[in-house]
Amino acid sequence: MLVIEGLTRRFGDKEAVSNVDLQIGDGAFIGVIGRSGAGKSTLLRMINRLQEPSSGRILYNGQDVTALKGRALREWRAQAAMIFQQFNLVGRLDVLTNVLMGRLAAVPAWRSLTKTWRPEDRAVALSALDQFDIAPLAAQRADSLSGGQQQRVAIARALAQEPSLILADEPIASLDPRNTRIVMDALLRINKHFGITVLCNLHSLDLARTYCDRLVGMAQGRVVFDGAPSALTDSVAHDLYGLEAGEVMDTPQVRQPAAVDAGLPEAAAMA
Repeated sequence: MLVIEGLTRRFGDKEAVSNVDLQIGDGAFIGVIGRSGAGKSTLLRMINRLQEPSSGRILYNGQDVTALKGRALREWRAQAAMIFQQFNLVGRLDVLTNVLMGRLAAVPAWRSLTKTWRPEDRAVALSALDQFDIAPLAAQRADSLSGGQQQRVAIARALAQEPSLILADEPIASLDPRNTRIVMDALLRINKHFGITVLCNLHSLDLARTYCDRLVGMAQGRVVFDGAPSALTDSVAHDLYGLEAGEVMDTPQVRQPAAVDAGLPEAAAMA
């Protein structure tokens, strides 16, 4: 259980996130929605401790995440894996090495510096790539891949961390509709197949309603909606997004998410 109590982040006189309270059960797929600048990214980065809260607490299974330091903090960041909008891969390195970076918290630093990875770490990384049908790309440079392939590599890297929580910050913002579906199906499969909790910042309400179990709507740093996708009516969306409502609701139709057990062979073929 992830519990957020009174979480606030100030930048000077501005509150990017203001007094947020949330409880998120294990295995949930949560969509965090709202206008640009609503505080969505800051919220996820505070959960991972990439940004420090100005006040409030983050608890995970009773552990005070906001008090962690040193090795305990590094272990938390491995447990709460981040997926970024711009992939954050090292383009000159091959795909397998990028995924192995997800094992950094589990191995001594000298192994990554000398690239002497343990066989078991390589097995974890290859298995993560195989989950998304991109293991054949393991030897390619990351910057030679398409945007959709790079984001799946980033998701595989997160999975290689063996996390209990994945924080996806606008993971499909730079992708076309076809690759958007592929990446969202990949996140859904991680959630349903492995039982990993997913918090995903999304701009599209159609995608949020299709994939998420629960939606958290933010405006001006505050939570202004928290409920089932079916409860997010067009009227509520207009209140949440204001003039942007037409833009975020007028998105290309996305088919229903792929069956969880079927893997992603069709999606891979389209990438």
